Parts: sequence; structure tokens; C-alpha cells
Amino acid sequence: MSSAVELRAPGPRGIPPLFARLVDDAALFPPGSAQVAQAVDDHLAARAGEYSGVLGPMLCQASRLAELITELAKAKPSEPVPLSLVCDTGLGGVPKALSIIEGRQELLALRMVEMPAPSDVDDVWLERVSEFVPEDVIRVVEPRRSPEGWLEGIKRVAEHGCWPKLRTGGPTSESVPPVDVVADFLATVSTLSVPFKTTAGMQAAIRGADPETGFMQHGFLNILVATARCLSGGDVRDALSSDDGEALAAEANSLSDAAATAVRDVFASYGSCSLTGPVTDLEGLGLL
Repeated sequence: MSSAVELRAPGPRGIPPLFARLVDDAALFPPGSAQVAQAVDDHLAARAGEYSGVLGPMLCQASRLAELITELAKAKPSEPVPLSLVCDTGLGGVPKALSIIEGRQELLALRMVEMPAPSDVDDVWLERVSEFVPEDVIRVVEPRRSPEGWLEGIKRVAEHGCWPKLRTGGPTSESVPPVDVVADFLATVSTLSVPFKTTAGMQAAIRGADPETGFMQHGFLNILVATARCLSGGDVRDALSSDDGEALAAEANSLSDAAATAVRDVFASYGSCSLTGPVTDLEGLGLL
């Protein structure tokens, strides 16, 4: 199976290990919901840009895979685009999608397959995931968050070699998990043998109100620092709830390369509707 380290191979400018391959391209997903042609153009431009080392795979729904291939064929990328396939057509549709990707390896390099879990994350369903997805492809599963049994579902996902995914945003305020929920999640995943990733719910580096919805949103730098504190015995909830960008940046900047690598071995990546926003935030904080 591909590892988080392989996905974070340094970019051309030697991106700091805390941010290497941190941002998965989720331009096709809300709230951005870009057209496929535009998403392809933007992704290829970012991959050729000076901060390409921050960029992870491109996320695409299985239902839009044919359209993605059509646009990539028009664009003629110089090398295959790393892909994370998001299964929005059910687990049964995975074999057909994988067969299509297999036939277009000059355009796409499959790195991940992501899917929501059923309400009951049972062993039989997880075994089917392992059967359908090749061993050299990372399997990412999002258990449904609920008052009871959610963290046990996270552990069960990891026991089957899948990466758990945390939903960090959505159309309602309830879609954003509270600080205490994220802290409990980090306490659990920091003990597992696989990393986690998050959905495209964090639009900025620092926690704050979404300018469009007014909902409070987690910041990706908050999650990085909180993960570091979780590993070192620090105050995780304080890091998650902080809106002090300078203090969070200073703490992130103080991490050794070994500590940063340990953080990213837990928090692998997150989805963003653009690469420009995260890079602009990191530059503004003096971290790139």
C-alpha cells in the first residue's frame, strides 16, 4: 500500500515537511464545485507552479470520472495526474471505475479510493472494501459521526488497513464538528497505525467564521498544531480553538523536521477547493 511518506515526496522548492503534499485538490467538490475543464486547467497549472510541493492528489467523484478523462485527454498532461477516486456511486461501482482508470494510465495514476461508510461500519463491509481496492492503493473510509460508536468505528476502519476520514465542514453548522469532538478524534487516531485525512471543510489556515455562511470553520494549521500537541502531551483543545495566527505559526515553525514528520504521519492531508488559498495563508504567516 502507498504510504503517507510517498505521497509527501518533496516538491521542487523543498517544501517544509509539515506542509509537503498537505493539500488535496478538491476543486470539484462543494463549496467550490468547479467545472471539470476549469479544475483540470487549474490543477495542471498548480502542479507546474513553484508551490507544487504542497499539492496532493486530485479528487474526483466516480460519477464524473469519464468527464475528467475527456478533459485530461484534451490537456495532454506531461505525466499522469495523481488521483483520489471518491466513490459517490456506491461500493459496487468501484471495480468498473478502477477498470476505466487502468485503461488510461497515461492520464491518471490512482493513489487513493475514498468512500463514506454505511451507518454500521462492520467487518464484512470493510472486507469488501479490501477486496475491491488493490493493495497498492490507499483506502480511505469516512465513518458517520454519531454520539455513540463513532470512535469505535474509526478504530475498526484502521484495523482493516484503511485511513479514517474526518468531515470538517458542510452546508449546516452541525456539519462542522465541535472542538471537543475533534480533540477526541485526534486522541484516538494518534494511537493508530494509519494516518487520517479530512474533507474539504477547512477554507483557511486559522480557525474563524466562514465569510459566506458565518459558520465557524476549523483551520488546517490549528489541526496540524493540535496534532503535534496530541503527540507531545500538550493542550489540544486550546490549539483547536485558537484564532491567534501568529502564535500558531510560531509553534508550527518551531517543530523539528522529525516532529513535523511525526505530525504528518498522523494527519496526512486535507481537501481544499483551491491551492491558492492555503498557499496565500501560509505565505502570510511566514511559513513558506
